[in-house]
Amino acid sequence: MAESWSFLDAFEPNFRPLVVIELAKGTKEETLKWFTKRIVDKKANGGAQLLVKPLVTESGDENIYLVGASHLRLLLGAETVGLVKECNDNSMRTFTYSSRKTFKDFADDNHNFLTMAECQYIVKHELENLRAKDEKMIPGYPQAKLYPGKSIVRRLLTSGILVQIFPLHDREELKKLRQSWYGRVKVGYQPLDEIRCYFGETIALYFGFLEYFTFALIPMAVIGIPYYVFAWEDYDKYVMFATFNLLWSTVILEVWKRICAIMTYRWGTLLMKRQFEEPRSGFHGVLGINPVTGREEPVYSSIKRQIRIYLVSLPFVCLCLYFSLYVMMIYFDLEQWALDYHEENESNFSNLMLFVPSIIYAVVIEIMNRIYRYAAEFLTSWENHRLESSYQNHLILKVLVFNFLNCFASLFYIAFVLFDMKLLRQSLATLLITSQILNQFAESLLPYWLQKRHKKRTKKRISSLKTDTDLSLVEQVNLEKEMGTYFGTFDDYLELFLQFGYVSLFSCVYPLAAVFAVLNNITEIYSDALKMCRVYKRPFAEPTANIGVWQLAFETMSVISVVTNCMLIGMSPQVNALFPDSKMDLILTVALVEHLLLAIKFIMAFVIPDKPRDIQIKLARLEFESLEALKQQLKLFHLYPTGCGGRAGVAGWGVEQSLLL
Repeated sequence: MAESWSFLDAFEPNFRPLVVIELAKGTKEETLKWFTKRIVDKKANGGAQLLVKPLVTESGDENIYLVGASHLRLLLGAETVGLVKECNDNSMRTFTYSSRKTFKDFADDNHNFLTMAECQYIVKHELENLRAKDEKMIPGYPQAKLYPGKSIVRRLLTSGILVQIFPLHDREELKKLRQSWYGRVKVGYQPLDEIRCYFGETIALYFGFLEYFTFALIPMAVIGIPYYVFAWEDYDKYVMFATFNLLWSTVILEVWKRICAIMTYRWGTLLMKRQFEEPRSGFHGVLGINPVTGREEPVYSSIKRQIRIYLVSLPFVCLCLYFSLYVMMIYFDLEQWALDYHEENESNFSNLMLFVPSIIYAVVIEIMNRIYRYAAEFLTSWENHRLESSYQNHLILKVLVFNFLNCFASLFYIAFVLFDMKLLRQSLATLLITSQILNQFAESLLPYWLQKRHKKRTKKRISSLKTDTDLSLVEQVNLEKEMGTYFGTFDDYLELFLQFGYVSLFSCVYPLAAVFAVLNNITEIYSDALKMCRVYKRPFAEPTANIGVWQLAFETMSVISVVTNCMLIGMSPQVNALFPDSKMDLILTVALVEHLLLAIKFIMAFVIPDKPRDIQIKLARLEFESLEALKQQLKLFHLYPTGCGGRAGVAGWGVEQSLLL
């Protein structure tokens, strides 16, 4: 029998498992030896120079490996990925091993200088940058072709040899985080710094935005309640509410940019330099030379990609949009049928039937959105985008266009074609509340229930094994490897985007929209925290400086809200009474007001800085110091082109780097 985990651990007392690698059952022995050798090999030999241990179980038929790294290796990796840490003078600087003593809380024996999330990110980076040298194929699998520079991990994944890679949870830290995050119901802010340390900046920024957006909705909710109580049928009074809506939607997004800059500066990601983006794992093409890096990698014609986008993807999206409009017209036929039924049979049952078409339509919208999402992912992958950022941008554009039309087309039709404000209020309320209930159930409650059932079965199976392995670790890995995979914040931001649309576009007609949004988001914070800690595998930390393309999406929605609210104001009887003789004058006045408000909106966006003044000064000072340091280096190299002066700046690095060679 193979040695147990405890036996192996005796030889590496400082080994801490960070990442789990699961290979397919029945993977050939020569493949396992080759892959693990590349992981532990020195950097000079093309390896990652990490630590790897097999997780030995009684059955012995599972190829699961635990990956870690020495403290020195992690520190050098931190420099490689460009982590930014706080210095003793309270400034934020890119970490370098040679100047490690200048960073706050650094000590040679302090293994907590880097958070576990940062360590796992470094390990992931090193594994993904394991590249083929002179291999032509994966050993044991002739069909899995390799070429110089190809990512080994990506080839293993696409070939089905590598099942998954995921970071391990830290049970003690997770327990503390759960207690301070959602362990008890309390009124207060989320522990965003702790979330960032455990899950990384991308997850922390999402929860920061969710919290900020919830607080930003409170003024709308507070104003909306008296409007709902005292102006239920008096649409003249929503002019002021719509005007406030315009200013609100602009200000909250500009203020968020500043809050985001403050947080990401404190976390160090605002200063991280973007590295050259590698080709995404699904990208394929003929082997060629990258003109920028000079490395061999797949090359695919941009003309072919454009043909796929404009001759296949675009017509398909248009067809889906047409189908969405067709379903919308069926919904209006059902609305008319329910109204006729109510007029013929006035009763409590007929009153309830008036809400049935909207509820059915809301459910159909959610189903169509999810089906379309899979189709959009397939199409975007088939378009064969080279970069992950390009893939994400095209996917988000496809999904946003369809979701916007699918969710809001019926409301625009009711408001500006049927001019039925009562039906608009009813449809908005039904769509908003139904979508929130369905999302809470599908995203959190159902996965949590399924995970609880699976956890009980796994614990029962593990406890029945008679093995000398470390049961706690075996149990943890077996539980986590069967958990669902968190695919990122895409769906979470999409839900907030649609919610922002419901509130900013038509809440003047249904002022309680903001109230329901606040209630939903409060429960969303707890349910999303629950699923991150209990339902899904721990995601790899991903450094980020902002919420990315979603900021543009929200700003676009705020522009649309200006147009929509101006049109709603122009339709109000109060405004119409000012132009009794000429509707053209009314239209021109509304258009003029709309353009003025848009101009004010863009002026506000320009006047309100994206970064606070103190952060702008700190960034400028760092840029100045970098330029001065570069000048000094150039002077040294000019004075001592081959002498010791030219090497003085890297002497400390060279001593430690030699340990890796």
